[in-house]
Amino acid sequence: MGITVQNITGSTAMVIWPKMASCADTFYSVMYHPNWNSMLSSYSRKSFQKEERVPTTRSSFVVENLTPLTTYIVCVTCQSANPSSDQCRVFNTLERDPASASNTKKELALGIWLTSSILLLIIAAILLYGCLHILCRRRREHLQGRNGTSEQDHRKAWTKNTAQDSEELGRQSQPMQDTEEKHPGGIQLATIIENPSVCKEPVMPTSKSRERVPTTGQCSAIN
Repeated sequence: MGITVQNITGSTAMVIWPKMASCADTFYSVMYHPNWNSMLSSYSRKSFQKEERVPTTRSSFVVENLTPLTTYIVCVTCQSANPSSDQCRVFNTLERDPASASNTKKELALGIWLTSSILLLIIAAILLYGCLHILCRRRREHLQGRNGTSEQDHRKAWTKNTAQDSEELGRQSQPMQDTEEKHPGGIQLATIIENPSVCKEPVMPTSKSRERVPTTGQCSAIN
């Protein structure tokens, strides 16, 4: 068939083949396998590790993800045919490309950086949540303390007012007690209302009750 392998690197290779006029299928099968010495001489399709399907309008394919410094066998057939020896080629991959190694290192560094960033974000979120929780709890405790202090102040003010009222009532009741002590009999002073039209006779005060009592007859009302 005239199959050729070109542009071989440590991880890729381009396979080129002529178009097959006798192939009536809709695609070609590109099969490849590492370690040619382990392949069976029968070239069975099941013996190949990878198989790619390429439309019949194309006559080349780039094989990727190869292992550096490895011997490969590649075969190109029609869709349903088993490969023969004239449809296969053996080639060796090169060492790892410096650019590929650099890209691998960059990808590894990028992955580590992304992982570290995610972990840092998670830790920062946990710390922020903890700080907010502590602040809210302290603020709630502070508000509860202020409410308790206000209630205590209110109780103290109410007690003080009650004591002042009791003291004032005690002061007001003291003259009444003094009056009762001066008059043990509980005699109340009577108010004499004179009626000039009924009685005009002079009255003589008594020495005990100090009330104005008429000498003859009753001419006033005792309240």
